[in-house]
Amino acid sequence: MTEPTPAGLYRTVRLIRRFEERAIELVRSGDIVGGIHPYTGEEAVAAGVCAALRTDDIITSTHRGHGHVLAKGADPARMLAELAGRTTGLNRGRGGSMHAADFSLGIYGANAIVGAAAPIATGAAWAAQQAGTDQVAVNFFGDGAVSQGVLLESFNLAALRAVPVIFVCENNRFATTMRVEAAVAGTITGRATAFGIPASTVDGMDAEAVLAVATEAVERARAGGGPSFMECHTYRFDAHHTWEHRARPRYRTDEEVALGRSRDPVDIQGARLDGAERATIDAEIEELLDAAVAFAVTSDKPDPADALDYLYADGLRTRLGVR
Repeated sequence: MTEPTPAGLYRTVRLIRRFEERAIELVRSGDIVGGIHPYTGEEAVAAGVCAALRTDDIITSTHRGHGHVLAKGADPARMLAELAGRTTGLNRGRGGSMHAADFSLGIYGANAIVGAAAPIATGAAWAAQQAGTDQVAVNFFGDGAVSQGVLLESFNLAALRAVPVIFVCENNRFATTMRVEAAVAGTITGRATAFGIPASTVDGMDAEAVLAVATEAVERARAGGGPSFMECHTYRFDAHHTWEHRARPRYRTDEEVALGRSRDPVDIQGARLDGAERATIDAEIEELLDAAVAFAVTSDKPDPADALDYLYADGLRTRLGVR
C-alpha cells in the first residue's frame, strides 16, 4: 500500500517503473507469453490515488493495470508470477496481465474490456454504502473509455444514489493509436459534470498533485458526499502493447515521445528526496524485483488437467466435451 509521504510515493512510482521494465524483459525472454500493456510514464496516477486509500477500500482497473495493483499493495512476486502464468500467481496464473485481482486488498480486478470495470466499482461502492461501512471504491480507466455507455450508466447510478466511488480517467492522449482529439467530442470532465459529479483536472505526472486531489475526493465520498471524477493528464512512454516493439506502428513521432518523456514521474518525485534516501530505495527495489523474477520463473506452471477448475464459485467442475 502506498504511504502518503514523499518517500512512500517515490517508492511506489519507482517500483512500478522497474516492475514494468523487468516484465518487458520477461516478455522478450518468452517467460511472459502474449505480451503486456506497459504502464511506464503513468505511475504517478496509481501512486497518488492509492496513497489516499485504506487497505479495505476497493479499486477496479484496466488492461493496463499493473501499476494500480502494485500501488494498492499487491505482492510484486505473486503479481509477476501471475503475468508468467504460474500457479503461485495472484490468481493461480489464470488471470494473467489483464485480470489480476486480490480481494484481500480490495483489488477487485483489472479488466480487459474498455470501461467494463466502472459498474463493478460502482456496485461495490453501493454495496458498502448499503452495509453501512465507510469504504470507498475507485475505478481507473483511460480516455478511450469515456464514450462507453457502461461508464456513463455508472455515472448516472453513482450520482443518483450518492455512491462513494471515485472515477479516475488516465488521459494518456491515445486510445491505442487514436488521439483523444479525434475520439472525444466536448471535454472529458464534461462527461461527469453532466451528471452533477464534481470533476477536477490533475497533473497526472506529479504523484503529490494527484494525492492532494484524490484525498479530497476520498474524504468527500467517506463523508457521504457521493462520487467524484478526476481527469489525470499523463503520458504513456512505451507502447500501447509490447506487440509494438516488433510491429513499430508510426502514430506518434520520436520528438513527440521525447517531449512527453521530458516530465518523468519518477524523476519529479525523486527530486523531493535527498540523493542518499533515493539511492537506498532504488537498491531495495532492485533486490525486491530480483527475488520476484526468480520466484516467478521458477514457479510451477498450471497442469492442463486442471484447466477447468475455478470456473464456478460453488466448485462445480465441468467435464470436457459436455455442455
